[in-house]
Amino acid sequence: MKICSLYGVGFYYIPGTDMCIKIGGYVRFEAAYNVNGSSTRVTSGDVNNRSTNDLWYRVRGYITADARNQTEYGTVRGYIALGISTDTTADPPQTFNANRAFIQWAGFTFGRAQSFFDFYSQAAVGYLGFAPNSDTGDGGWEVLAYTAQFGNGFSGSLSLEARRTTQIVGQGTFSTPGSADSGSINGASQFGTALGYGGWKAPDIVANLRVDQAWGSASIAGALHQVNANYYRNSQLELSGHPADEWGFAIMAGLRLNTPMIGQGDYLQLQGIYTQGALRYLFQNPNNNWWYQHGAGVAYGVLSDGVYGGSAPSLNGTDVELTTAWGLNASYEHFWNPRWRTSLYGGYADVSYNGQANAILCVLQGFGSGVGTAAVARPGCSNDWTSWWIGSRTQWNVTKDFYLGLDVAYQKLNGMNTPTGVIPAAAIPTSTIATAGTKVTSDEDNWMVRFRVHRDFYP
Repeated sequence: MKICSLYGVGFYYIPGTDMCIKIGGYVRFEAAYNVNGSSTRVTSGDVNNRSTNDLWYRVRGYITADARNQTEYGTVRGYIALGISTDTTADPPQTFNANRAFIQWAGFTFGRAQSFFDFYSQAAVGYLGFAPNSDTGDGGWEVLAYTAQFGNGFSGSLSLEARRTTQIVGQGTFSTPGSADSGSINGASQFGTALGYGGWKAPDIVANLRVDQAWGSASIAGALHQVNANYYRNSQLELSGHPADEWGFAIMAGLRLNTPMIGQGDYLQLQGIYTQGALRYLFQNPNNNWWYQHGAGVAYGVLSDGVYGGSAPSLNGTDVELTTAWGLNASYEHFWNPRWRTSLYGGYADVSYNGQANAILCVLQGFGSGVGTAAVARPGCSNDWTSWWIGSRTQWNVTKDFYLGLDVAYQKLNGMNTPTGVIPAAAIPTSTIATAGTKVTSDEDNWMVRFRVHRDFYP
């Protein structure tokens, strides 16, 4: 095959065509401890008892293909990455996986790529996937986008993307704590019930402005997300009506600063995100209600885009009360030499509910009375919660395409508060059903570690 030098190292002409292609891929082994048997959902029903999977293995293998050729409007590129991902807690253990499949041409991107909201890369500085951030880089995201290059490293993008949802919690006429009509607050069906999200009606609208220069990068981005609840109650759906659609939003500011004066290759990453009603732009992974348990002590947090309740618009029906959240991420990576590097990372996340939303959640949890606009929470019931974390990863690059590394992290969760100091059965996620007995509110923490061996076929 003839070498193609138009697009960089590793490309060859497909015989008989003007198209160039590069074949690559990687193989990876990972082992983790104290991660609740998951790569990302460490905080989902983490009960820390005899039923918990403390040890976790995963093996991944990907093949990539990058094909390019010229048109009168510039380069057209097609890219795909597919393979298998095994997980010791999955059934079946081997799963086909494809995280990239896109076409780029004349500034457009179509397909499964990465969200144009993203900036901060947790995967660049750590292996553990528990830290809240917006990064879709590992799994990919469906986009239809246009990027304009303004020169001197400045660019802007507008993207219509698959919607990012957590859950909408609804309280209907017949809602009782823990029932199927409770809008899945207990985690039984987190991503949509008759009292949760309605069908997908509009894409998320994402825009960014960024600059990439020798000193580093900076970006600001925003997203609009339609929060469209289903009906007010499970029975007689259409007759009960529904809340008006709301538009949630998220805004992001990020900075990457190269610091060669400290070490060749060193850099600092910073990112801040604020959102109302679009919490998956902060909690892409993990995207679930949070539950840390040690013995009878539990830290619990409801993760939702909005809360509503009532029987009909004229019968105590509320609007969708959007949830507010904000978060910070920071990291620094230092290169001791070309083969050894160490990162330090950390962050903070805060989730809060307004008075109406908190009242509805408290009623569903058994700490209040009334439906919709008439819902009243007992004093001392608060569903606001926060989390913070810190971690460090050290990596040894044995060669330029083969490395080993270890990531160690600590996380603290300050969960909801109840008037009695007890979390009722109605609030317990179904994933913790094996842990019968009284649960009391407390602030909980967790240490976790993850080891990785990685081999690239081609950089």
